[in-house]
Amino acid sequence: MALLDVAHLSFGYTEPPLFDDVSFRVEAGERVALVAPNGAGKSTLLRLIAGELAPDKGSALLQKERSLGYYRQSHELVAEGTVLETLLSGFGHLLELRRTLRRAEEGAASGTEAALEALAAAQEAYAHSGADQLERRVETIAGKLGFSGAALDRQIASLSGGERGRVQLGVVLAQEPDLLLLDEPTNHLDLETIRWLETYLTGLRSAVLLVSHDRAFLDATCPSTLELGRSALRIYPLPYSQYYEARAADLERERRAAEEQASFIAKTEDFIRRNLAGQKTKQAQSRRKMLDKLDRLSGPEDVWARAERVAFRFVEAPRSGDLVLDAKALGASRGGRQLYHGVELLVRRGDRVGIVGPNGSGKSTLLKQLAGQSHPEDVGELRRGSQLREGYFDQQLGSLNLTSTCVEEIRGVRGELNVDAARQYLARFRFYGDDPLRPVSSLSGGERTRLALAKLLLEPRNLLFLDEPTNHLDIPAAEILEEALTGFEGTVVLVSHDRRFLETVTTRTVSFEPGHVDVYEGGFKDFMDMKARLARAELDAPAAAAAPTRARTTPAPSAEQQRELAKALARKRKRLEQLEESLARSEAELAALRARLAEVGADWEQAHVWAKKEQALSQQVEERMAEWMSLSEQLAAAGEVPS
Repeated sequence: MALLDVAHLSFGYTEPPLFDDVSFRVEAGERVALVAPNGAGKSTLLRLIAGELAPDKGSALLQKERSLGYYRQSHELVAEGTVLETLLSGFGHLLELRRTLRRAEEGAASGTEAALEALAAAQEAYAHSGADQLERRVETIAGKLGFSGAALDRQIASLSGGERGRVQLGVVLAQEPDLLLLDEPTNHLDLETIRWLETYLTGLRSAVLLVSHDRAFLDATCPSTLELGRSALRIYPLPYSQYYEARAADLERERRAAEEQASFIAKTEDFIRRNLAGQKTKQAQSRRKMLDKLDRLSGPEDVWARAERVAFRFVEAPRSGDLVLDAKALGASRGGRQLYHGVELLVRRGDRVGIVGPNGSGKSTLLKQLAGQSHPEDVGELRRGSQLREGYFDQQLGSLNLTSTCVEEIRGVRGELNVDAARQYLARFRFYGDDPLRPVSSLSGGERTRLALAKLLLEPRNLLFLDEPTNHLDIPAAEILEEALTGFEGTVVLVSHDRRFLETVTTRTVSFEPGHVDVYEGGFKDFMDMKARLARAELDAPAAAAAPTRARTTPAPSAEQQRELAKALARKRKRLEQLEESLARSEAELAALRARLAEVGADWEQAHVWAKKEQALSQQVEERMAEWMSLSEQLAAAGEVPS
């Protein structure tokens, strides 16, 4: 029996249903991408599998006694407790052991024999249950998601929406369930964290059913792809990019087969009409019976066709001067923390500059400063070129009034447009039927993003500032925006964590790195190729977010630097081998020690000694495992696969 068996599943809020007769299986350890345009029902299908909704027909069955973890886009968290307590919330009995141990440690300060015995018992129970290892594993996951040290003690109520999303992702990952349902897990992650998540998921024993609009993430994590349609489910044992090519060939073949059959049927029916009452009556009757038994082919369902009708077209704008922006010694601080300083950036007409870096490093702050939206704590000099017509896309979609309709939003920018003209314009952005009359508050994230972009493109622009423009866009819309921007004759400065989008659009890269801001004279793909060659160890430096920054331009690596890189990689390979040998020995010793603890009986003094030794050895194993993972990631980034 498969781990997950979905059979003849149908569901719909309207008629026809959202999807009908969906059947597929997910085997243990399998990683599958679920793809379709926005509104096709991907999230609904995950909710049906998780048991949060009841299907109209069919079933979704998980093997008995198998566990399921579900990361939702809404990432609703109970606003109580600390980050670490929330991350451990899926392990109720172990969390209670942790609390008992903390109380025993506080009570042991009295020095009484009873208190010391209680502490020894709590330590033995905590160590024997594996709770200490679990806590360290959870802390490692939390650190990769941006919560380490004092951040683990922050109250959930104090977190932003994006931070809560990362905590919820950590909660689900920490449980290591048999089946992981992940709905847009990269939405609140920076580039480095997305790459870590790719490595983490591919190393899990869990099966994964994943919904994402990040094409690079899909390719890296899922060897199989399911395409959800209204009337059909296409299954491909291929990653997303290969699926998309194979699907196009399948659609063409199916269209051709349907056309050929339609032509055959038309010719046969014509023969029947002409000969039914003539000399060839028997032939006509025979052919009519054949047509009655024929399995009629309909044209194939192309689920992406409607999504591909978005039209991101720029209104022609006057040509700007060759010099667009000249930034000198830009800097910014927030809440007493310096984000960056000394940034020097010269932007010329036609540049498409991508700003990348960790969450919280200051990317959006720099974008706003370059757009002239200065803050009292900003410093530096910014000269603007001539004939600039600027537009700003805010990832928070602050330009939208939630109480207005889509038509009202458009007419608020172009008052001369009547309702019909506004509706015709909105149809270019996939707002059909009554959609233009809906209030903004009722729109999905993807619909709001398309509406904000529609407003931005209403007026002539030759300089665009875009903050995460592909967030919530489905894949076809993101690809159409890419095409529009690469053909845009003006200048673009953007922030994004979508690697395919960055690779396609950007011609220059500004990167927030530990201790400095790099200005790289090349697009994102060239920039990442350079980083892979250098394989800089600071990729995993823990102090990246807190370090004040200065600007510098990254030169191409010299021959001497390349030799040093080769030596550094050799050292890392050797260290990796040493760690593997050491881990094997330590894990064997740990297993033997735990076997002794299980047999210690009532000798609390000996149990206490062995428990302390087991804790220390377990900590050592976790530290070496963390170092092994870090080195493995660095070697993988340099194009090497550790053996």
